[in-house]
Amino acid sequence: MEAADWAQLLLLSLLWGGSFFLIAVSVTGLPVLSIVAIRLGVAAMVLWLIVLATGRRLPRAPGIWAAFLVMGILNNAIPFGLIVWGQTSIPSGLASILNATTPLWTVIVSGLLLSDEGFSARKLAGVVLGLGGVAVMIGLDTLAGLGHAIWAQLAILGAALSYAFANVFGRRFRSMGLDPVVTAAGMVTGSSALLIPLALSVDGWPGAEVPGQVWLAAIVLGVLSTGFAYVLYFRVLARAGATNISLVTFLVPVSAVLLGWLFLAETLGAAHLLGVALIALGLALIDGRLFGGRK
Repeated sequence: MEAADWAQLLLLSLLWGGSFFLIAVSVTGLPVLSIVAIRLGVAAMVLWLIVLATGRRLPRAPGIWAAFLVMGILNNAIPFGLIVWGQTSIPSGLASILNATTPLWTVIVSGLLLSDEGFSARKLAGVVLGLGGVAVMIGLDTLAGLGHAIWAQLAILGAALSYAFANVFGRRFRSMGLDPVVTAAGMVTGSSALLIPLALSVDGWPGAEVPGQVWLAAIVLGVLSTGFAYVLYFRVLARAGATNISLVTFLVPVSAVLLGWLFLAETLGAAHLLGVALIALGLALIDGRLFGGRK
């Protein structure tokens, strides 16, 4: 990847890492599915406002809109649902580690389905090393529950696999010549059309007792951590490929730890520093430039 791609990937990890702060506020007054629905609905409105204000050209082919719907299902509806359900039975730390297997699944799925992103020992070693760094940062003690709640853990792994297929499926938008903002708007709209009715049927309409700061957190979550973040997502995906975009799964915990250290006075201990070092080495292996390759 080029320096500009890395900069956008780091910004994307900051936006998604910062979502933990916003979600922490949102869950104090809104149910989980409602938060997801508001997040996606707000993101869709913001993205379509950008599309209309800038006069971007909208696709007319039914096949493109069908692809938007599939991408929304793979990248939002399925993984969000599985993660929410899984975290009702297992700790968030363990769920984060399991979800961080996304790059490993992406390497495997890309190698099987994409002719230009084949398998390599270097990529697999980088993914495993990076995953080890995530585990060290979050705390290896969270793995103590690995043998329990097997279905919940399989659900989180299923979400990671769905993200991997989304990363690979999203490659087709590059050949379509679509603007990243239009692509992001179409995808989020597809997932919103599925999740908003589901949230209303399960949670009902949010009550008037929801505090203002909770609404603000949920709206900012949709504007920045979803709308703007997905514009970056599709831009990096188009330029750097499915495997490289999945590296953000490693970087999000780094952003979350650093933000907690800066704004919540959380301790940045030796385990965090070791985890960051392992993640950096894993990223270098996958990127390949330090080892004489770019494949």
